[in-house]
Amino acid sequence: MKDLKSPRVIKIKGLLFLLIAILASAQILALHPDWRTAILLACAIWGACRFYYFAFYVIEHYTDPSFKFAGLLHFVRYLIRGK
Repeated sequence: MKDLKSPRVIKIKGLLFLLIAILASAQILALHPDWRTAILLACAIWGACRFYYFAFYVIEHYTDPSFKFAGLLHFVRYLIRGK
């Protein structure tokens, strides 16, 4: 598969990811309309976003500038092997 080059397509892809997150969150809250579920869901989303930021931006820019990510599995291999 080729890398995306079009800024327009990249933005559309990002918006589609956001749409998936919104629809999935809305469905979870519709199935379990409770304030505890909403708080746990918000914490899970926040934690996942922070991990993603850590896995790619923090490692690449602050810890190991030679690390270039290719996905989360690549990051896990990086952690296990050391590089």
